[in-house]
Amino acid sequence: MSDIIQADQLRLFIERIERLEEEKKGISDDIRDVYSESKGQGYDTKIMRAIVRLRRMEKNDRDEMDALLETYRDALGLA
Repeated sequence: MSDIIQADQLRLFIERIERLEEEKKGISDDIRDVYSESKGQGYDTKIMRAIVRLRRMEKNDRDEMDALLETYRDALGLA
């Protein structure tokens, strides 16, 4: 009996994962559409993606990255 219950439980987990994967694909498609729309309005999507990535970061991490980037630019004469 426990084998049957475990098989049913496993099937339910798999089905949940499949539904979530489908939702994730839909959300990814929606995000791609927003980037396409913004590109059509003249925005640089590469920069927008960088801004989204920066906004996800904690302020301390962002400050540390900025400091390192400035140090590397100075070392390479890009300042």
